[in-house]
Amino acid sequence: MDVDVFVTQPIPQPGLDLLARAHPGFRINTEERVLEHSELLERVRGAAGILALLTDRVDAEVLDAAGPQLRIVANMAAGFDNIDLREASARGVMVTNTPGVLTDATADLAWALLFAVARRVPEAERFLRAGRFRCWGPLLFLGADVTGRTLGVVGAGRIGSAVARRARGFDMKVLYCNRSPRPGLETGLGVRKVPLEELLGEADFVSLHLPLTPETRHLIDARALALMKPTAFLVNTGRGPLVDEAALVEALAAGRLAGAALDVFEREPEVHPGLLARDDVVLTPHIGSATTSARARMAVMAAGNLVAGLRGERPPNLLGGETWEKKRPRE
Repeated sequence: MDVDVFVTQPIPQPGLDLLARAHPGFRINTEERVLEHSELLERVRGAAGILALLTDRVDAEVLDAAGPQLRIVANMAAGFDNIDLREASARGVMVTNTPGVLTDATADLAWALLFAVARRVPEAERFLRAGRFRCWGPLLFLGADVTGRTLGVVGAGRIGSAVARRARGFDMKVLYCNRSPRPGLETGLGVRKVPLEELLGEADFVSLHLPLTPETRHLIDARALALMKPTAFLVNTGRGPLVDEAALVEALAAGRLAGAALDVFEREPEVHPGLLARDDVVLTPHIGSATTSARARMAVMAAGNLVAGLRGERPPNLLGGETWEKKRPRE
């Protein structure tokens, strides 16, 4: 008899196909929306495997609602701050993520945002579409140079390192801040590791690529923003709560920062109204990994993790190996 599997939202077809081959009776929320927490509690009941998205809060309540037969929660995201790993571990529930496959897509978007805010691309397009473009002018939409400037990368994991590597094409000086050194970046690219305060003070563009933890929440607050150059730009494709949005709005309004480009938000999907009102801010709806191939690979990886865990195998992208050692999946 097949075990019960629940998928919280539609995912790209290759992932569903993989699931269907292993667990043809899997259940899925077919609506393209985030389930309310109360709905999620109801829908996970009896599941041995849950394929979740970063928008699903998988806490003690959800784990309890699923029941003692729950073996694995496969998160279709590189980050996993939406899942209570401690509670999952206490119940012997495996948790997996999908690292690596979205690195290039997210790094590319970080650069797209950087250029968009530096060269005022969305603002200029709105101007043109409104029928206000009459002729070329020497003062029309003057923006900031990118080539030859200084890029500061905060968090030099897979994505941050990919962003740093791309700076070579623009002859940029690159600084990075990370808990541990990245010798490959330093020797191969001439990138320099510096304290956060120094990075913020020197960089013309600051790009955030950190996971969300209690230590990184509001890492970019009023004090951090005050260290940045008034001509600098902030780019965030990491996690929204890394930035204190109220402090960011205040810094922009006071002219202490040239602009910001954000793909993620502090209270997502809500966006601070002060950001929405500003032309010097570029906003996108969390599309860092939104390429056809990246999302397909994420779906396949998440489904593969789940299938492996339910087969009694160690999933390839298991978070917290102590869970595997403490309590193997039930037969």
